Amino acid sequence: MRAPTPGQLPPVPQVRRAWYVLATTDELRAGAKPLKRSLYGDPIAVWRAEDGTPAAVVDRCPHRDVPLTFGCVKGQHLQCGYHGWEFDTQGHCLRIPALIGEPDKQARRVKAHPVREQQGFVWVWGDPDTPPDTEPYSFPYADREGYLVVRQTVRAEASLHGVAENALDVPHTAFLHGGLFRNDKAERNRIRCVIERTAETAQCEYIGEPRPEGIVAKMLSPSGGTVTHFDRFHMPCVVEVEYAIGEENHIVNAAALTPVDDHVTDLYSVVALRTRIPAFLLRPFVQPVAERIFQQDAVVLQLQTASMKHWGSARYVSTEVDLLGPHILRMLNRAANDPDAEWEPYRTELEMDV
Repeated sequence: MRAPTPGQLPPVPQVRRAWYVLATTDELRAGAKPLKRSLYGDPIAVWRAEDGTPAAVVDRCPHRDVPLTFGCVKGQHLQCGYHGWEFDTQGHCLRIPALIGEPDKQARRVKAHPVREQQGFVWVWGDPDTPPDTEPYSFPYADREGYLVVRQTVRAEASLHGVAENALDVPHTAFLHGGLFRNDKAERNRIRCVIERTAETAQCEYIGEPRPEGIVAKMLSPSGGTVTHFDRFHMPCVVEVEYAIGEENHIVNAAALTPVDDHVTDLYSVVALRTRIPAFLLRPFVQPVAERIFQQDAVVLQLQTASMKHWGSARYVSTEVDLLGPHILRMLNRAANDPDAEWEPYRTELEMDV
């Protein structure tokens, strides 16, 4: 067997022309020191001007290559900490303290990423060289009356694809999260899975699934019942898990995934929950359970990445019940390598024991 190359990891597809969350609204305070963020390994300075305008620029002063996050926010400008050059939210150089004359010339500008702020998140367009042709994802229940909303941010040492597949993978929940949502000792039930894929979305509907035996599902519906269950991936970085039992019990866990680099991903999650139980009684329970599930996933993803790093490859032997992971990887590869290729809608059905 060929000896592994230490530190080598398989390449991953990079989809730059898309929106990614790089901060929460609470993190980005007006006039505060810029936040150092990373997208696919490229450093980005995220900051808020004194008037509240959010901004994101390449974290590299064009003068002497010093990171702009070494500087500070000065009124409406971001000031480099080395020679005091100042840039506005669009990357124009508006002041060079020692210069007599016009400061703003093309070579002196820093590339700015388009920014949108909504629902408590700061979204940044991943390619500073192209204008956005879409708008950021909107979390469907983050502002819905009657829902308890819990937000969570988790870092996973895994690729965006690895995190997305994990979030939408049903079989592992009985083992990794045993007792929290499913139970590997419970009786198995055969259900029907309908998988549909377009160029932008991959979805699986689970039909005939009884209520799982874990704590979370029992909280949703103590009396049991049949579940309406959808898992969805929205290109290139959003996952949704939706469960409903009857008309009153509904939970949606949606997350925006940000590729810090090829094998580190930040997960910004919004869990929206509606049951007959009052929200103030649920909140002390939902937060720690969500944290527990996310941390269990983070541990196994770190082990997965370490294994790939040792062997220098990703050995994915998929079966028919790896329902969405292969589709997600195919979609990401297409968007990264041939974004203009036409793709016919796809649909298939199969059975699975859960």
